[in-house]
Amino acid sequence: MTDQTLTNRLKSLLEAERKALLEGDFDRLADLMTEKQSLAADLENAPLRAEEVAPIKDGLRRNQELFDQALAGLRNVAARIGDLNRVRKATDTYDAKGRRQTIDAPASKRLERRA
Repeated sequence: MTDQTLTNRLKSLLEAERKALLEGDFDRLADLMTEKQSLAADLENAPLRAEEVAPIKDGLRRNQELFDQALAGLRNVAARIGDLNRVRKATDTYDAKGRRQTIDAPASKRLERRA
């Protein structure tokens, strides 16, 4: 395979990865990761010029930023769900003198169903 073909495949793969990140299609990202690793191995021995590497480097950097933001978003959601679960079990409040009090929620004997 020629170097030009490899770089074009990697550019289109990076664009597909970007689209999957923006859409939150994590299943597609897993498939693309396998293909990206294969292309990276093919590129390892390919002599590339600086003008070929620059757009690839930019695409990789841009996608890494999107990955980082997606991961931060997932962490925020997990923390928020944890906070909501804690509030359901007990609520902290303060009395007139500024002392903290915990009010426990009554135990529920209902089975909670989640989707």
